[in-house]
Amino acid sequence: MKKLPALILLFATSVLLPGQAPFPTGNEIKQFIASRTCVVLEDANPVYNTYITRAMEEYWKITPFEFIKTSDFNSRRSDPSYSFIILTETNFENDKSNSVFNFLNLLQGKDVDELGQMPEICAVPLSFAGEDDMEYGYKLGAILAFMQKHAGMINENPSLTGRRYLRYYNKNIPEVMGRSILVKQEDLAPAIGTIEKIRAVYRHRIEIVPEEVILKAIQNKTPNTLILHKVGPVGERYSGYCFKMLIGTDDNNMYYYNQHTIDKTNPNGLLPADLKRLDRF
Repeated sequence: MKKLPALILLFATSVLLPGQAPFPTGNEIKQFIASRTCVVLEDANPVYNTYITRAMEEYWKITPFEFIKTSDFNSRRSDPSYSFIILTETNFENDKSNSVFNFLNLLQGKDVDELGQMPEICAVPLSFAGEDDMEYGYKLGAILAFMQKHAGMINENPSLTGRRYLRYYNKNIPEVMGRSILVKQEDLAPAIGTIEKIRAVYRHRIEIVPEEVILKAIQNKTPNTLILHKVGPVGERYSGYCFKMLIGTDDNNMYYYNQHTIDKTNPNGLLPADLKRLDRF
């Protein structure tokens, strides 16, 4: 993923990342597969800690893992026998709204000076900073399942690590038409806020459902089903970024990734343009 320069605010310590966090080398990917993954719990966020603990225990299979305090992270991060799942806050230099987003990062331990120099196995937008944790907690299982699927893929073929990162998965767009998409009402732009409006731009299966239905699809690994993971600012704002991902509930694969700058023409949500792009195949 070619990132914009970002400021990472981690545990009240500011770290300026370079334009792109380093992708892991083939050897570093092998180190990850052999590592013990440390899940860094937040000192002041018990709700997140509860959600990530439950999701890890149910969905994480690729490496052994343990939960650690933030104080343990600095003492362990230089050791390549460890990898880390860590929550960071990111704001983008080109974003004039100064919006801050939570990212879930999977990093490989390495003896480097700064956090931004640690090899990044995967990073997924999780939520808008300050958003109620319950807004994303039910999707954590699907996100963690995708992250380990991605890690397994680049372990088998390290050359894929730097290939447009999450945008790499847009190669799967032609397969979307054979699957059903589950979306929440509030994650849709008003122009496609009803099934009738959706049908005007998208011919294939899509359902507007409550989050309980999405959670059940994740837990049951419902076949041929995709969930929409949308991340954007809270409230009615006409600035900042909106991230949109479609993740499979049965195979943990990603089928679509896109982001747009929010304005009055392109509001915070899945857009008609996204559905039209999916409908081309």
